[in-house]
Amino acid sequence: MPNRLAHETSPYLLQHADNPVDWWPWSAEAFDEARRTNRPVLLSVGYSSCHWCHVMAHESFEDRPTADYLNEHFVSIKVDREERPDVDAVYMEAVQAATGQGGWPMTVFLTPDAEPFYFGTYFPPAPRHGMPSFRQVLEGVRSAWTDRRDEVAEVAGKITRDLSQREIDYGGTEAPGEEELSGALLGLTREYDPQRGGFGGAPKFPPSMALEFLLRHHARTGSEGALEMARDTCERMARGGIYDQLAGGFARYSVDREWVVPHFEKMLYDNALLCRVYAHLWRSTGSELARRVAVETADFIVRELRTDEGGFASALDADSDDGTGKHVEGAYYVWTPAQLSEVLGEDAELAVQYFGVTEDGTFEEGQSVLQLPQSEGVFDAEKVDSVKSRLLAARSQRPAPGRDDKVVAAWNGLAIAALAETGAYFDRPDLVEAAVSAADLLVRLHLDEHAKPARTSKDGQVGPNAGVLEDYADVAEGFLALASVTGEGVWLEFAGFLLDHVLAGFVDESGALYDTAADAEQLIRRPQDPTDNATPSGWTAAAGALLSYAAQTGAEPHRTAAERALGVVKALGPRVPRFIGWGLAVAEAYLDGPREVAVVGPSLGDEGAKALHRTALLGTAPGAVVAFGVAESDELPLLADRPLVDGGPAAYVCRNFTCDAPTTDPERLRTALSR
Repeated sequence: MPNRLAHETSPYLLQHADNPVDWWPWSAEAFDEARRTNRPVLLSVGYSSCHWCHVMAHESFEDRPTADYLNEHFVSIKVDREERPDVDAVYMEAVQAATGQGGWPMTVFLTPDAEPFYFGTYFPPAPRHGMPSFRQVLEGVRSAWTDRRDEVAEVAGKITRDLSQREIDYGGTEAPGEEELSGALLGLTREYDPQRGGFGGAPKFPPSMALEFLLRHHARTGSEGALEMARDTCERMARGGIYDQLAGGFARYSVDREWVVPHFEKMLYDNALLCRVYAHLWRSTGSELARRVAVETADFIVRELRTDEGGFASALDADSDDGTGKHVEGAYYVWTPAQLSEVLGEDAELAVQYFGVTEDGTFEEGQSVLQLPQSEGVFDAEKVDSVKSRLLAARSQRPAPGRDDKVVAAWNGLAIAALAETGAYFDRPDLVEAAVSAADLLVRLHLDEHAKPARTSKDGQVGPNAGVLEDYADVAEGFLALASVTGEGVWLEFAGFLLDHVLAGFVDESGALYDTAADAEQLIRRPQDPTDNATPSGWTAAAGALLSYAAQTGAEPHRTAAERALGVVKALGPRVPRFIGWGLAVAEAYLDGPREVAVVGPSLGDEGAKALHRTALLGTAPGAVVAFGVAESDELPLLADRPLVDGGPAAYVCRNFTCDAPTTDPERLRTALSR
């Protein structure tokens, strides 16, 4: 018999709908049941493409004796962290404070008042590696709940009070200046891995937000060190196993320092952010590798993640059937020399050398992840293309990884921005059209009558959860990019609706931002985090969108709110630059103006106007906004009072309330938008 999760829209919750565990979704009714039956709550948080979530599910939640014990002694709540990032953030903060680490699956035991008192992540079915078994944990918690209730209540109350009293070092309302951004660059330089690219040791995550900061810092200051770190990291990742050498797209992270062996799940947000980074790297350097990776990653997003409704699915799973009915991590992607020979015949030796495949394997059981190792060899490009196409065709016959079809508003906003810009840079109108289709879906399905976004949808059905700050901010960011690329004012208008809600419901009197709206469900703590995780923090993403919107419209409240929000970057940027990269990137735009570019022509199809528009989009000035349209149009505010010059197209560039003389020359415009 399916449990209560059978009626949910989350793919992760649906994966557990046939468990013998009597799961509840996160709801007031679940906590009412815990009070009524005088039982503690087991809160289990994960997501659909999480490898160890699957492992714990198979070992424990599909096990009948374990389920019977849970059903008798606990009220069990299952949460998809991607649907409820607010619930995840609050209890993850408690887990990290108590244990010094966190991760998924997250396992937390709560009182019926939702106060946490015992924490963990993955628990095995039998004791190992110093970890107790899951059954031992359950028995211990039950014993404490039954025999030492006062002690449990005291612990839960103290943890909850400690969480509620935690305060962020906000740093005031003054935006960072040259000193703080130079300090952040120095901090990144100290943590940089010059041999392998990236920052820190294993596991190594793509530092997308820090890379954006480095590219903008180079564009504004000419710092060669900043460009070198960004360029070399991008090349190392693109040559590593973290990048799918056959079909494009990046895995979540590398388990080693060399980018060789990935954790194989592919997330929409990683690929959207990295697509944009590589497109911007090409814009700065003309790198052919950057161009190829940007386009291949954009094509991966559209080909593999686009849903029937026009949005983009959240993720591809790390695990897949290895051909024997067993689900194994990476099975879809790895190769042995024998498998290469079977597909390629005499060309297998070329593939072995080109992709760094070894007899011992670079992964497990003699299997290798395809990569492009640094090599002195010269390879026949035509033959390499033939090898790749044959391997890709053979791989497509393998059982494919599962796909999480849920559409997350924030991540689709990131994808819209990446696809719009990549399509514009590389003359790929199909990519721009894919961005428009996703934006249309968000407007039609996710935004309610007040233009407030729902967090998720699936199969055209909107989910029950309200959007959080990153949904407002990242969708606004996508709409702003689309407005610059298409010249359509409707996208600027929708961005304004979202950002007005941010000002009304997420900002406190100090200028700090919360992750949930003032009228959202009240948890034991209102989540608030200015630091990046796998995606830009909602706080600094909102600052960036507010700043761009103000540049497009002249809206002073939005500009002021952006400045005040950047105070946290002044405080944290020099201290922890790796973890506030998007805030640093926004600060670069703030210091540069950002520049406002209006391109007008006698018609939208005028070739001279289109050339100026493309030049404007390719300008490297950090955070520059672009308006494109017919002279004297009211489509976009920046087009007002911008006449043609001698009857022909012209570009107007303004910065810090000062405007250059209009130009009709793309080269002069290019110069005006560079350092």
